[in-house]
Amino acid sequence: MTRTAEEIAQAYKGCLGGADTINVVIATHAKGSDATDTDYGYDMTHDEKKARVERSVGYLKYQKALTDWDKEDFTVIDKAITDADAFTG
Repeated sequence: MTRTAEEIAQAYKGCLGGADTINVVIATHAKGSDATDTDYGYDMTHDEKKARVERSVGYLKYQKALTDWDKEDFTVIDKAITDADAFTG
């Protein structure tokens, strides 16, 4: 199955969203008890945060493995994958 340019663009946008989720959850966790209700996931346990990050990184890894990408920049996505692996490892 070949994805259309629109499907690729949507998937890339999804990857950027997933990377953002990973970054925000990890940043909230790093705040510890200083996290407030304005921080995404502030009320999640560490295990819940890890599970959320694992779901997001799974999507990123699946998408990255596809071979029909064109000239998308994966710098932010690659960093999110590395950070997620360290956080959940």
